[in-house]
Amino acid sequence: MGARSVSIDSWLAPRWTRGNAALAKPTVASAAIRVPDRVSAQLALVFPSASPQLFVHEGARQALERRFKAAFPGPVVLSITDNRHSIISHSSKRGVLHARVHHMFLDAPASIIDALVRYVVRGDKSASAKIGRFIEDNASRLARRRPRAIPIHTRGAHHDLMAISQEVNARYFDGTVNALVTWGRRGPRRAGVARKAIRLGSYNALEKLIRIHPVLDRAWVPRYFIAYVLYHEMLHHVMPATRGNGRRNLHPPEFLERERLFRNYERALVWEKQHIRRLLRTS
Repeated sequence: MGARSVSIDSWLAPRWTRGNAALAKPTVASAAIRVPDRVSAQLALVFPSASPQLFVHEGARQALERRFKAAFPGPVVLSITDNRHSIISHSSKRGVLHARVHHMFLDAPASIIDALVRYVVRGDKSASAKIGRFIEDNASRLARRRPRAIPIHTRGAHHDLMAISQEVNARYFDGTVNALVTWGRRGPRRAGVARKAIRLGSYNALEKLIRIHPVLDRAWVPRYFIAYVLYHEMLHHVMPATRGNGRRNLHPPEFLERERLFRNYERALVWEKQHIRRLLRTS
């Protein structure tokens, strides 16, 4: 997910925080959802469960179980789950391997199955990284078991995100961006501890939701700067992260080049430089 983070030491080269670190174990992402193109200014969206019931093809389960049996020197008991929090779990008890894996692996490519077996049986680290990338790429198959309400608040005390986002969308994207926008929540702050960084905006690709930090809802924050933050997040919506050398790149050269097309790009960076300390103090 792209996120606009600014620190007092890094305003000269604003970057967006990475959402993924090197994988020692497979990681999971949020479930994929669909949202309407247009909503009212104040709305709570409830997203129902994506997969209310799981049906497992027994032949596919047995085929995968045989792959584990060929690599493990003992009996194997394989269970297929729809658990979005524990994608892979395994244990060995009295010489019997008990493995529980998500159903996304039933139709996975042969190379992924090989990595899955190496990871479960031998704890192979390179296999773990490969499995982690596969899970990330198949995040849409992770069921959300409980409804989740996402409050959408676009009308602030001083700025209306709906109006600004519609202008940016029409000017730079021909109105094709269908992501929702909302003011985010003010995060916890420890008393007496100065904030060193702030996330001004973020984009959740799975929820198609842009969040803007409420610190920007101030009379002294210019409208063009909020438009710039929204523009950056909309770019994440239309330009997904690339992958190279085993790492995700949220800001490839094409992204940075297009970011400079924003009408007030240089002006926004200058304003950010001049007001970063004030943003940190008031956040």
